[in-house]
Amino acid sequence: MISQISYLETPVLELFSPELDKAAIRLLVKREDLNHPHVSGNKWWKLSPSLDEAIRLGHEVILTFGGAYSNHIHATAAASRAAGIRSIGIIRGERVTPLNPTLSFAEECGMELHFVTRAAYSLKNTAPFFNNLKERFGDFYLIPEGGTNELAVQSVAAFGLKLMNEVEFDVACLPVGTGGTLAGLIRAFQDEREVMGFSTLKGADFLGQEVDRLLAGKICNRWSIEVAYHFGGYGKTTQELRDFILNQKLHHNLPLDPVYTGKMMFGIWDLIRKEIFPRGTTLLAIHTGGLQGGPSAK
Repeated sequence: MISQISYLETPVLELFSPELDKAAIRLLVKREDLNHPHVSGNKWWKLSPSLDEAIRLGHEVILTFGGAYSNHIHATAAASRAAGIRSIGIIRGERVTPLNPTLSFAEECGMELHFVTRAAYSLKNTAPFFNNLKERFGDFYLIPEGGTNELAVQSVAAFGLKLMNEVEFDVACLPVGTGGTLAGLIRAFQDEREVMGFSTLKGADFLGQEVDRLLAGKICNRWSIEVAYHFGGYGKTTQELRDFILNQKLHHNLPLDPVYTGKMMFGIWDLIRKEIFPRGTTLLAIHTGGLQGGPSAK
């Protein structure tokens, strides 16, 4: 299956500006958004092992969860189509027509979309909810929201080791949704590099505990989650953020989305201005994809 969603090697872009010169900071961007046309960014690393496992076990159906602008839903639909396996997406919220580009693409890929209320969605990890899914859809291979499971964390850790061998940096920065990619990088670096996550969620105090759980008892200290750059919460944006994203495209030829990477990069530049990073620090921002959600995010 991996051969059907083959990984494309991606470049590292260095950004230049008087602000960076003044702060004596190097800012690099690992363009993982270019690793696949549809299963891009961290989704390639997180989905590939789960789909391989589903096929190995003989499953014919993938079932997963996500919101209306979910990169995970978009990528799972594309990857499942490439692998020749049926996919079902349980979507948080009511169906709104016409569907946004994310969900339209998922349906075009053959994914069956089933919408549930936000209250019901919050119970998705409970036994009664899971049993109802089994009764309704029969046998399926479950991939958690965001694709985060142990297989995904292991795969991201392999990516992290690859990064350390290829790029010189002090701090890796990335957007955080479910915490799986962050946990994988922490596991790979084992305090040899610092990792800074930028939460896209409002009220994300639980994320630290979730990352600790995914680390499975491995004690690492050089990581943190910034929670001040969510711009109102998941899928929310402001004119300030939109202007910033346009500025990054115009001045650095760096495409960003308002759900994940735009918030991360805004946070990075803000922390540089606040002199949070010691002079001489090299930052590596990991572009985790998600550009498909850009134009329609609200």
